[in-house]
Amino acid sequence: MPKRGPVADALAPAAGFGVTLKNFFSKTVTEQYPFEPAPVKPRFHGRHQLNRYADGLEKCIGCELCAWACPADAIYVEAADNTPDQQFSPGERYGRVYQINYLRCIFCALCIEACPTRALTMTNDFELAGPTREGLIFEKQDLLAPMADGMLAAPHPMVEGTTDTEYYRGEVTAPTATQVDWVAEHRPDDATLDAARASARTAAPTGQETR
Repeated sequence: MPKRGPVADALAPAAGFGVTLKNFFSKTVTEQYPFEPAPVKPRFHGRHQLNRYADGLEKCIGCELCAWACPADAIYVEAADNTPDQQFSPGERYGRVYQINYLRCIFCALCIEACPTRALTMTNDFELAGPTREGLIFEKQDLLAPMADGMLAAPHPMVEGTTDTEYYRGEVTAPTATQVDWVAEHRPDDATLDAARASARTAAPTGQETR
């Protein structure tokens, strides 16, 4: 490498200052978080979500496969049996207790791959900081997806004439009048009744949807 002359040595600091001055007048690229939401990719691994079927029943069947797949031991599940008066999910069982410890979770998404009913997915929500350790252990009510318009809050019977297979295939697209009537009898003050009743009037019969 050729040796620099005395003139080049004298001008070297000026060249360094030139880079500084050039960037001093360039456009700022700093993200203004938290005043502006930070953009994330669509498949970003954020907070988990427990999903529901279109009629409002929960997709989680309490199989605990997500807990077994978790390499950080961050998930705890307790299952319970569905009954005629307490039907929370299609089939025999549902997740009575569901906890995710975000002090341990490494957001690897192995739990998502293990879930047989697509009950567990990951959202783009990454704001999980909190003032206490207990607050970072999310319970089932923290993870359940919000009720979409037209859903009927569980518990309530399955769509008449169906098994869990029809639910898994996506053939249940809305609550039925029979389900709405059952909730109206047992929980007349349920806030989801009006929207579910309107959805039941316009829904196609189960099994006749376009595939």
